[in-house]
Amino acid sequence: MPVISRFDGIVIRIYFSQSEHDPAHIHVKFAEYSAVIGIENNTILEGYLPNRELKKVKEWVLVHEEELLDIWNTQNFRKIEPLY
Repeated sequence: MPVISRFDGIVIRIYFSQSEHDPAHIHVKFAEYSAVIGIENNTILEGYLPNRELKKVKEWVLVHEEELLDIWNTQNFRKIEPLY
């Protein structure tokens, strides 16, 4: 599973497998926490992140929504700049 971005101890991935499903989403890991975040609605679909990290991820998703959707739709992996 490719790592799309890393910042402040947060690791963001998009899985490229037949088992992945809509809606478009990213997988986020921070310390012992993990969550699945919807790209278009920018909400937690599954899991948990502490509020401070969730706020950073949501801000990052807003900035990079178009790029994330392109990666999801084309499965053409590329790194995306961190939040800061």
